[in-house]
Amino acid sequence: MEKVVEQVVEWLQNQVKEAGVDGLVVGVSGGIDSAVVANLIKRACPENSLGVIMPLNSDPKGMEHASKVIEACGIKGMTVDLAETHEVMFNQIKNQLKDEYNELNGKLADANLRARLRMSTLYTIATNYNYLVVGTDNAAEWYTGYFTKYGDGGVDILPLVDFTKGEVRELAKQLGVPQEVIDKQPSADLWEGQTDESEMGITYDKIDAFLKGESIPDADKEIIERMHKNSAHKRNPLAQFTRSN
Repeated sequence: MEKVVEQVVEWLQNQVKEAGVDGLVVGVSGGIDSAVVANLIKRACPENSLGVIMPLNSDPKGMEHASKVIEACGIKGMTVDLAETHEVMFNQIKNQLKDEYNELNGKLADANLRARLRMSTLYTIATNYNYLVVGTDNAAEWYTGYFTKYGDGGVDILPLVDFTKGEVRELAKQLGVPQEVIDKQPSADLWEGQTDESEMGITYDKIDAFLKGESIPDADKEIIERMHKNSAHKRNPLAQFTRSN
């Protein structure tokens, strides 16, 4: 696993060199994926890496974990509280929609706005330092489309996209990520009590098994294939109209 870490670190260093930038930045949520990325970019760019904590009415425990991750790996940290920004923006949109506001769809729109505000924050900081924004999506999330388009999916590079969730856990152990972060229920912290697996309706273990070609129950396979099909637009380039001669 240490050899794998070395390969990813070398890849990150090459991305920095090829892009002509000075370093790397990642949003640190307190979850395992961002914790692994924070450790990797610290190794790749010891003096030019940054972890940004972006609370937004977030679970205090998650923010505590994020701080522990930054402290444990020794990366430079910064906190930008987005709660007030989100409240002003979302309320203005709701006021404009008035009677047309859809409570059910609004919950998802609210969650996606949170992810997109975090993306905008990271890019503003990245531009200031001439850094690349590093994503945290793993293979399970990428295949199923479990990420917000132009939110946590709005990044420059994806070092974990070829790793299953289980492999990310192994990387976390190798990198010395705090055990409480490794063991916690994965959550995008988009609303109170939200967890990835409850929202998707399937476990990461099942998705990992599917990606490795192992046999899983048909019901789980149907969920994965439906999510993959419905999220194709997130992974593919924008559809563009081309005039015919």
